[in-house]
Amino acid sequence: MIDFTNKTIVKLKQTDISEGKNAISNLLVKDEEIKFTFVSMRDKLVFTNKRIVSVNVKGVTGKKIDYTSIPYSNIQVFSLESAGALDLDAELDITISGLGTVRFELNAQTDVNILGNYISEKVLN
Repeated sequence: MIDFTNKTIVKLKQTDISEGKNAISNLLVKDEEIKFTFVSMRDKLVFTNKRIVSVNVKGVTGKKIDYTSIPYSNIQVFSLESAGALDLDAELDITISGLGTVRFELNAQTDVNILGNYISEKVLN
């Protein structure tokens, strides 16, 4: 599970959704589709039409993997911050009902407007 006491997840770069499918294909339910995928060196953040899945690869060998599923219905608040001239990271903060807040650092090329609109549609419906 995401460590809510150490709230930042390593900087993630948006990539092709096929990487997300490779990472979570065994977790997808009927009619679930991947919409966005972000990767760091080993970890992934996958947005589907039903939830957000954080994939945290652990250990030296990388055989131990933690999957944290965040249904959009459990998101109470989210905040997006675009990259700036000196601060080169975009940031996504998500407050999850009963658990706390987690921050995902996204690279500067992330279009936070598209991501924000997508999350808004899911949270508000």
